[in-house]
Amino acid sequence: MNAEIQFPAELPICARLEEIEKTLQQNQVVILSGETGSGKTTQIPKICLKAGLGKKRRIACTQPRRVAALSVAKRVAEELKVEFGSEVGAKIRFTDKTSRKTKIKFLTDGMLLSEVQGDPTLREYDTIIVDEAHERSLNIDFLLGHLNLLRSRRPDLKIVITSATIDTKKFSEAFDNAPIIEVSGRMYPVNVIHAPLDEILEDAGDFTFIEGIAEATQRIIDEFGRGDILVFLPTEKDIRESMDLLEGRYGNRMQILPCFGRLSTGDQ
Repeated sequence: MNAEIQFPAELPICARLEEIEKTLQQNQVVILSGETGSGKTTQIPKICLKAGLGKKRRIACTQPRRVAALSVAKRVAEELKVEFGSEVGAKIRFTDKTSRKTKIKFLTDGMLLSEVQGDPTLREYDTIIVDEAHERSLNIDFLLGHLNLLRSRRPDLKIVITSATIDTKKFSEAFDNAPIIEVSGRMYPVNVIHAPLDEILEDAGDFTFIEGIAEATQRIIDEFGRGDILVFLPTEKDIRESMDLLEGRYGNRMQILPCFGRLSTGDQ
């Protein structure tokens, strides 16, 4: 691995590089708040490496989803100019792309939780980064609870918790008022437009949010003509029902792709 670690200057988090590094060195637990697109997922493991961590033990960085664990690991390996699976690797269910050289290991929170069963003190690691903690899945909550208990037994263990929302105060209080670093800004501007369903379908009587998605999609097509649309839905059933409705309305004019946890990694 190259002696000097490079950080993309255009990422908002890099403006706080020295502050984050110093806070890491002086505290066992650090809470980091940053908007999506600020660069925290890819740069925090590198900052930990620059702060002197990951030498004798590994740096673990959890991700809520398998695809994210693999894609982010490949991106960080590329930025560090190392081979994926060597100094930077990933471990997800049925796939282990790590080696004895691995210093930064990306894995799902469920996978790290399963490792706790075999090694409750997590001796393999000197740093645990819980990324996207605001998602508050059952795995993340169990993991945070275990790390909270573990930190007194492992005073050498560094814990970094990242969140994209204001939940950071709760996380800080849970870890004895751990310091919070807030990173503002995105690489790209984001406009928020509120379109309540009762306005979209004001004359439709009873309707579902899936019908609202179809109408909102039509509004976007009418206004912009082209581009990509990402829709977040609560369940696999909702995803499939939305696909059926949109395919019935747009046919071959639009490519509609699902993405949910039960899909194979290749399909995701």
